[in-house]
Amino acid sequence: MSSSGHLALLPRLLGWDYANLQGDTRKSFEVAVHAGSAPVLAAVAVRAGRSHPPNPPALALTLLPPVAAGFALERPIERRLGGPRSVGLAQIAAGAALLLADRRPAERDRTDAGDHLAVGVGQAIALVPGVSRSGAALTAARLRGLSRPASLHLALTAALPVTLGAVALKGLRAAREGSGGELFGPALAGAGAAFVSAAAASPLVARLGRARSYAPLAAYRIGLGALAIATAGRGA
Repeated sequence: MSSSGHLALLPRLLGWDYANLQGDTRKSFEVAVHAGSAPVLAAVAVRAGRSHPPNPPALALTLLPPVAAGFALERPIERRLGGPRSVGLAQIAAGAALLLADRRPAERDRTDAGDHLAVGVGQAIALVPGVSRSGAALTAARLRGLSRPASLHLALTAALPVTLGAVALKGLRAAREGSGGELFGPALAGAGAAFVSAAAASPLVARLGRARSYAPLAAYRIGLGALAIATAGRGA
């Protein structure tokens, strides 16, 4: 999980020269990748919302923290974080937090305002590359004592508007700055690949609500982070 984290780590691990691209060019490509996966996320969230229609006032609480943090901190975070070591550390910390949160007993299925606000804070923390937006939302919901099905539902419904808003904001910035035009073909291919991979993964996402433990997901995050740090340490 964490699309921004994977975009920072995988090119380095595979030996691609992605990190040497200009920042605006990389950002335009990342916007295209996020836009490609957004329709799948929307479809999954709509299916989840049929059985539990979202509460607009409560859902607004999940938007306030990431919106405020995004306007205030997105640029400084982009300048200071995003290297393989920092992304790896974020992956490890996020995986460990999910592992600990998932040990809490599932006490309830009904959400309240505090749950939505906690998930919003989790999504604000996910501005840090390597911290998955959906993973942070699941962690916050489990810390609040929600069951895994309720946690997944809340994470999905909360992630959709934030993802769409982030794509729109970054897309407008890229268009205003006139960046990334030379990457139209690769960006289109990236968006298509993101759509296909997100669609293939959507059944696995649906199974998270029925999972008995999030330990495998947490272990993947920790292992990927450790690999990133080890690779960075060798100067690869």
